[in-house]
Amino acid sequence: MRMAPRVLVIEDEKDLSTVIAYNLRADGLEVVVCDTGEAGIREATSRRFDLVVLDLMLPDMSGLDVCRKIKATSATKGIPILIASARGEEVDRVVGLELGADDYVVKPFSVRELVLRVRAILRRAESAPPPTDIVEFGVLKIDRGAHRVFVNDEEVQLTALEFRLLSTLHERRNRTQGRDTLLLDVWQMNTPVESRTVDTHVKRLREKLGAASGYIRTVRGVGYRFASSPDEPGGD
Repeated sequence: MRMAPRVLVIEDEKDLSTVIAYNLRADGLEVVVCDTGEAGIREATSRRFDLVVLDLMLPDMSGLDVCRKIKATSATKGIPILIASARGEEVDRVVGLELGADDYVVKPFSVRELVLRVRAILRRAESAPPPTDIVEFGVLKIDRGAHRVFVNDEEVQLTALEFRLLSTLHERRNRTQGRDTLLLDVWQMNTPVESRTVDTHVKRLREKLGAASGYIRTVRGVGYRFASSPDEPGGD
């Protein structure tokens, strides 16, 4: 019998964490609740979780630091993270996504919406490619199962969002992707960030890719596309 997905909720507002846990359990999920960042990190590293719902304003440490530590630890870096926070400025959302969060919802939110977002993330995780799904493109190697990227056999450290952006562009290579399309398909769930955020992330991704940066081509006034082959001339 298949076990129910296990969700870790790191939230210090007792009433809210109770409501979140109740609704997630009603949707068939197993839920563990922690009210501090340190307790959440200990719990995340002590047993398997399929997703973390994370508040940013915790009593003992920033939720961003919790996100950073989870994503920096080999045993937990693959756990999807949904940030649920009252901090709704674009800079907060962008930083959270850059640190590896998979989605971001701003308080006050509909609990039903939160449950739907949790289910969407879990579905994506279930349909992720197997660990042996490795793609090689010139000097670039993408291990989609392990979420690792190599350039000239040297590993490149990408955030979860950067990895999704690179994978999406590669999978649709030689087809131009508009900024709005990338916002919808990479950021997902219509996360409300401005289109210039795409340009910022592409710039940072290119900087990290180094010798493979030229594979990502700019289509002026439209968006971006991935080269059709490693030997395609041109590029910026």
